[in-house]
Amino acid sequence: MSETRAPNPRDAVITGIGLVSCLGAGLDAHWEALNRPGGFQPVVDAERFAPFTVHPMVPLELDRQIPKKGDQRQMEAWQRIGTYAAGLALDDAGVKGNAELLGRMDMIVAAGGGERDYAVDGAILSALPHAANPEALLNERLMNELRPTLFLAQLSNLLAGNISIVHGVAGSSRTFMGEEPSGTDAVRIACARIAAGQGECFLVGGSYNTERPDILLQYAMGRLLWRREYAPVWRRQADGGGLVLGSVGCFLVIESRAHAAARGARASAHIAAITSDRCRREPGQASANAARQLAAVRPRLAAGSSAVISGASGAPGPTTEEESFLQELGLPVRATATALGHSMEPSLPANLALAAMAVSRGRLFGPLEAAEAPMEGELQQVLVTSWGHWRGEGMALVEAA
Repeated sequence: MSETRAPNPRDAVITGIGLVSCLGAGLDAHWEALNRPGGFQPVVDAERFAPFTVHPMVPLELDRQIPKKGDQRQMEAWQRIGTYAAGLALDDAGVKGNAELLGRMDMIVAAGGGERDYAVDGAILSALPHAANPEALLNERLMNELRPTLFLAQLSNLLAGNISIVHGVAGSSRTFMGEEPSGTDAVRIACARIAAGQGECFLVGGSYNTERPDILLQYAMGRLLWRREYAPVWRRQADGGGLVLGSVGCFLVIESRAHAAARGARASAHIAAITSDRCRREPGQASANAARQLAAVRPRLAAGSSAVISGASGAPGPTTEEESFLQELGLPVRATATALGHSMEPSLPANLALAAMAVSRGRLFGPLEAAEAPMEGELQQVLVTSWGHWRGEGMALVEAA
């Protein structure tokens, strides 16, 4: 039997969600795609980057959220994705254009290194073998051919800067790097600051563009990518596992319950708990971290009305271990990388968005593959997991607001 607690004014509640992926832009598009009659159908591209499959970003009407063409042109795809998703979240929260509120809204962004300038990369690599003095040539090219203030990959905190410029979010700004754990910690710290009275309203999230040769090369060199015909997350494990990456942008407006109530905002969900940890990934260590995290939230879990949204990446070691861990819980599970692809930094925010969407509607979306069981009855809580493909274990509990 679960503990019941009275709402607390310092609870962290989600009042705005902006989500874009291969399934569409906005929550309604995602709900429709995840509940398609006849069963879920993945959206994948197996041709452009063969032998690797990706979940491509849906075409975005950029003018809706980034009205100035000049702003659009100076951003790379990952920044446009994130800035667009941030605008959707602000719209959903009813704060777009509210200069007073945006002026004090804090922002925490999870982002990796930016996109490379392939033309400069190629020119340098072609010239170096023939240069009499390769070091001097490299210095000359780097100084003369890169855009001001940038190195070969754009700075991660440019996403926060562009969101601030385009949408007017002008409170404090922090950018975290570190693949999946950075997304978990971005949300965790926002919730902790709200609980401690160190902030009232946050814009939190990240973006990822997987449709990039350099990104696919990076993970292919680590032998982490799935090379066979597309298969959902759990089914891949029988053939050695692997990542199918997806382009995703997700931002959440997270407020204190008191702040949301004072401005008459509707909360879609309450982040009742969130925690993160890491280990060296020796056998059983990730499961031990997850068991400790689960023990902290288990008293709140309501039997018969809870489910799991898993951030399992498909990477063979951690995914197999997480699958065994989740089977012992006896709860319905959805591995959303089957639908969105694995998206590194924004994967946890995106799964929080899907969890909030589900609890606000009172039901879990359908199974994404045969290994996942349907759920009957009302959904009140979702346990969200985030096991990084290499490091980092996170867990959050999302409840109906």
